[in-house]
Amino acid sequence: MKIAATYENGQIFQHFGHTAQFKVYEVENSTVKSARVLDTNGSGHGALAGFLRQADVDALICGGIGGGAQMALAQAGIKLYAGVAGDADQAVAELLAGTLQFSSSANCSHHDHEHGGSCGEHEHTCGGRCHG
Repeated sequence: MKIAATYENGQIFQHFGHTAQFKVYEVENSTVKSARVLDTNGSGHGALAGFLRQADVDALICGGIGGGAQMALAQAGIKLYAGVAGDADQAVAELLAGTLQFSSSANCSHHDHEHGGSCGEHEHTCGGRCHG
């Protein structure tokens, strides 16, 4: 299994569509076997789901994410854990332990083409542009 986290300076990056890096964790028997940071090389919004699919990612941990990106991830078969903030390594450990706090409605809605929603308790992570 591969788990990706939006990544910046060890933390969960809070805007999926502007993610410059993902940290991808190889997991076996609920244990992280290896991890590496992948640069998106300027891929944005719609291309990021394809980028993760090419990397054989099974699940994504992120902060805010728009409705269009959520649909693209679902179509790619990638399970989404949104509305997460803090240390990326810790978030993966919590996911594996079954204790990760996430929001299925952590949408950033500041793009006209994306659907509105809520950033859960992380409204500040979208620059105040998310609707709660």
